[in-house]
Amino acid sequence: MLSLLFLSKTKKSEKTLENKVISIQQGDVGLQNELIESYKPFIAKNVSAICKRYISESDDEFSIGLIAFNEAIQKYSPNKGSSLLSFAEIVIKRRVIDYIRGQSRHQTNHQPVKKNEQHENESSDSYFEDELSIKDYQEKEDNSKRKDEIVQFSQLLLQYGLSFQDLVEQSPKHSDARINAIMIAKTLVHDEEMKSLFVEKKKLPIKQLEKRVNVSRKTIERNRKYIMAISLIMISDFIYLKDYIKGVLET
Repeated sequence: MLSLLFLSKTKKSEKTLENKVISIQQGDVGLQNELIESYKPFIAKNVSAICKRYISESDDEFSIGLIAFNEAIQKYSPNKGSSLLSFAEIVIKRRVIDYIRGQSRHQTNHQPVKKNEQHENESSDSYFEDELSIKDYQEKEDNSKRKDEIVQFSQLLLQYGLSFQDLVEQSPKHSDARINAIMIAKTLVHDEEMKSLFVEKKKLPIKQLEKRVNVSRKTIERNRKYIMAISLIMISDFIYLKDYIKGVLET
């Protein structure tokens, strides 16, 4: 109950922040200054992490981070699938790194570039770089969450006397057999009585399943561990593992 309340509050605050950004993009300068001021600790924390040292508001790097945060506000679009703060982290990181690299190259750069030409090139490159950065960030986030799911799933399998090694060794080799096993698992989890027996006894209710599916008892027993694992994925909140099941059904 508390977790649901927390999620509700989090979504509400994100929505409020998103609404503020929309107002700022429409020209609310006062709100823009207020938002930037309130997120100075967030900016300092991210810049410090990039520079690997404490950064105060008097440091040049902090000023770069401040400008980058403002840039993120102006460029942010909720349709991109990333939160403002996640997007801001990316922009701050890029701008501060660019600044540090620029400082290190300053003494060796002997080829002046026309100001207008440089600005146009930077603006064009910046857009595509930010797009790639968001995509890269989301891929890393997905990989991290996917690994977390696998760890949680491994722990859950142990409760049912299963392991990933069992699944590797005993997963049906043919796609048709895998699809049939998944359909059996669906029958199990959609039947409250069988699902309760499965969760309580931590064993596959083969006798009951045999009456509900058009496959032999021998087939069910042969794919028992795989059916149990798929059933656990369906019962639990494993988003990425559920995508795996969808992929098998679509092949």
